[in-house]
Amino acid sequence: MKNPHQYYINLAIGMAAENAANGNGGPFGALVVRNGEVIGRGVNRVTTINDPTAHAEVMAIRDACRRIGHFWLEGAVIYSSCEPCPMCLSAIYWARISSIYFAASNTDAAEAGFDDSFIYKEILLPIEQRSIPIARIRTESSGHPFRLWVNLEKKTEY
Repeated sequence: MKNPHQYYINLAIGMAAENAANGNGGPFGALVVRNGEVIGRGVNRVTTINDPTAHAEVMAIRDACRRIGHFWLEGAVIYSSCEPCPMCLSAIYWARISSIYFAASNTDAAEAGFDDSFIYKEILLPIEQRSIPIARIRTESSGHPFRLWVNLEKKTEY
C-alpha cells in the first residue's frame, strides 16, 4: 500500500458520507487499525440508537475492543473523518490508542452544526462556573470504594 494513512482516512470519510447519505446518524466515521488490519469500525449512531455517546470514534473503539477481547488498544491507530470531540478524545486516551489521524477540523464540524467549542470552554472553567450545576457531596464513605479497590488482590488494572 503506497500511502496507508491516506487509504484509511479515505475509508473513514467514505463511511461518514454513506452514514450521512443513508440518514443513519451524523456525518462521522472512524476506523481503528493495528498492524495494518482494521480491527474496529464505527459511524455516528447517536440518533438511530438514542445514545449521545454513540460517536463514530467511540463506536469504533467499542468494536475493536470487542473483536480483540481487551480494553486496551496499544499500538493501534484511529482514523476519523473529523477531529475527535472532547468525549471521543478522552475515550481514545483511555483506550491507549497510539496515534490519531483525522480529516475535517472541529471548525468544519461547527460550520455543519456540530459545534463542540462550548464543551472545550466548559472544561476549562472552575466547577462552580460551569453551565450545568455541579456539587460535591462529601460523606464519610466517599473514599470507601477506592480503599476497597486499592486493597483488592485480584483486579484488572487499567
